[in-house]
Formats: sequence, structure tokens, C-alpha cells
Amino acid sequence: MGWLLAAGAAHAGLTLMHGYADYTSATLWIQLDRGGPIEVEVNAQTGGEVRHFSLMAGTATDFTATLRVPELQPGTAYRYRVTAQGETREGIVRTQKFAARGADAPDLAIAIGSCHYTSNANPIFPGNNGGDYQIFDAIASKSPDLMLWLGDNLYLQTPDFADPTSMAAHYRHVRAFEPLQRLFTATAHVAIWDDHDYGPNDADRSYAFKGETLQLFQRYWPNPSFGLPGVPGVFGWVHLGDIDIFLLDDRFYRYPDRYPDVPEKSMFGTAQFEWLKEALLSSHARIKLVANGSQMWNRASRFEGLYQFPQEQQRLATWLTDQRIDGVVFLSGDRHFGELLRVERAGTYPLYEFTSSPLTYRAVKSPDAAERSNPDLVPETLRTQRQFGMIRVSGPANARRIAFEAYDSDGTQLWRHEVAANDLRSPRP
Repeated sequence: MGWLLAAGAAHAGLTLMHGYADYTSATLWIQLDRGGPIEVEVNAQTGGEVRHFSLMAGTATDFTATLRVPELQPGTAYRYRVTAQGETREGIVRTQKFAARGADAPDLAIAIGSCHYTSNANPIFPGNNGGDYQIFDAIASKSPDLMLWLGDNLYLQTPDFADPTSMAAHYRHVRAFEPLQRLFTATAHVAIWDDHDYGPNDADRSYAFKGETLQLFQRYWPNPSFGLPGVPGVFGWVHLGDIDIFLLDDRFYRYPDRYPDVPEKSMFGTAQFEWLKEALLSSHARIKLVANGSQMWNRASRFEGLYQFPQEQQRLATWLTDQRIDGVVFLSGDRHFGELLRVERAGTYPLYEFTSSPLTYRAVKSPDAAERSNPDLVPETLRTQRQFGMIRVSGPANARRIAFEAYDSDGTQLWRHEVAANDLRSPRP
């Protein structure tokens, strides 16, 4: 069985994506339509020595290969040339600019989005929930420093759930989807997953093929790290300027939503939950973005979210307050509409949660009355259309500002809300 895409042609031959770039390395992800050697040349845009790398793409990795180019200089643009199967692709990757602690960091822009659907044209499995694929060019035109995919980055479907071969074919064809190609080389990319790129709808830790879907996710999204030794998952950490991004895995360890509300019921599992607390406590970043597939703080939701794990939610809320963790902002996807929540907390700063959804899946026509009248909703931010988000951080080191922005599929701004990073600080005794 093969995967067919109903909208937009597949990009034949050589597919490229820029992975994460830090101060001294940058990542290139490469996919071929058949096995064979890959030659890569890299040199600084201003000239200098040309470095050569040789890779091999084979059946064991679905004809993909990942190259992390080491020994680069901070804040520098590098040209690359990738040659394989008689085709050559060229582009530019940039390392991050280094700013010493206390120095002014550069202005930064992070694009976010979730719920990307490409329809399967096989008539046995009907469905046409995708559209407005021009959204990916609209994101590229904003020139973000990073694209953060918030889950449901593709939709595994009925043929895939018990067939890793079908899953792999689905990944291959979605990655080669022509409307994505400009964005893939316009910026660096990191990702987390949610239920639809983990397994069936609302899938939890009981999903028998989670090892296979984790392997595929790691193959197709070259994040800088995955999980911890002995603790598998897609959770990890990304640093950008004076921002730390904490990537969460809301599926691999997740108890079923309907499991009784006993103390051990968890979305994240004990090891990941402890890692998040320790990582936040250890972070010196002025701004700490916590990214999760499911919503974390929406009290009005009747769908999936951390509210279905009330004891874990309360433990996290209490710990954040007790430990006076500054600068925390939450990001999420999943809901097929977008919004910005502002959750007040006694004795400390409010928690913001920016939900951006969907990219190309069908949007919710009208959220229910509880969502529309949610007292935590920042006015004018609940939007029911295909959309993406931008997080812009600017200003001097001691007065950084964070702007949350939402855009429609053509790149027109829907709303903007700005806060001062100094207003996201806990009171000191």
C-alpha cells in the first residue's frame, strides 16, 4: 500500500530541512527517494576553507540522513551544497549569535504551530480535512529564527496504527510535500508530538507501537536531544539567545484520560516531571518557554488537557510558585483553534499559555460557550481559523519584552499582545 497526497504534489528526489543550530554547530536533515551516497560541502558565506562530508542514505533509515556540522563560529552564516542522485541543492544556515550573560541578546522570533494534515487520496480511507497550504510560505516570509512544531505535525491514520511500514511511508510522503519545502530551509526546526503523530486519537502510554512511532519521530525530527538515559521520549531542551525552551512529551508516559484520579495518574511520568522541575530550577534564561502538545491550564476545556490529571497539575502549579521560577510561559497546540490565556495566581505573576492551532487541519467552527466566556481568555485572541503563532522577544537585557502574535494562513495578523519580561517575575522575600 502506498500513500498518496490529495493536495499539493510530492517533492521528488532530494528533500532538505534545517535542524537546530546552536553556537558552534548546525544540523542538515536530508531525504532521498532511493538509497545512495550524499556529498555535502560547507563553508562560511564570507569565504574560507570548504569542508566536505560524505553520508549514506539506506533502507534502514527510510533513505534519510542527518548531518550535524561541527566546529562552526557563533553568529556566522554558512553556505552548503548537497549533492545526491544527480541533484544539487544549495542554501545557507546560521549559527546563533553569542551574548555573554548580562549582555544584550539579539531580537528573536519563534514561529509556532500544530495540526498539519495532508489528505490521503486512497478512496478506501476517505477524508479531506486539510487545506490552506500556503500557510507554510506565510511562515517562511516572517523570517523566524526557529520554527517550533507543537504536535500533530502529521496525522497517522487507520492504515498506520498497527503497521510500522505504513507509518514510515506516511512520514516519507508528508515530509516530501511540496508546500513545505520553502519553510524547511527558511529556518531551523524542532518539534514535539501529540496524539496524532504518536498513534491513534487520544492515544496514551498503553499504545503498543509507541516504540516504533518514537523511532520514526527521532528519524524525521533531528532535535538536539531526546529524553534521558534510560528514559525514552521526545522531551528535551533547546536554547535560543536568552530563551530556554523545554520540550515536553505528553504521550509516552500518559495515563489514559479516563483513569481514576489517583495520585500516580500522570501525563508526563515521574522521571520526566522531575526533569522538568530540575531543568526549570537550573535555568538562568530570562524567558522559559514550556512547550506541550496538550493544553496545560485551560479550566474551561472539556477535551484533552492537564486538567484531566488534577493532582499532577496542582503539584506543578504549587512547585512553580514555591520555587519562584521566573519568566515561565506555556505553549500548546491540539485544539483546532487558537487563543492566549492569562491565568492569575495568588501572590505571584500570571501564567500565560499561547495555544496555536490548526495549521492546515479543519478548524473548529465555534468553540462552546465555556471556552468563549473563559475568564482567563485574553480578549480578542480566541480565533477559529487556520493559523500560526509568532513569539517575538526584543529590547535590552534588563527590559526584554515578549510579543505574542497570531496570523492567518495568508500571513495577515489576527492579534498581538505584548508583556514585559520583568512582569513575569516572582516577588522576593
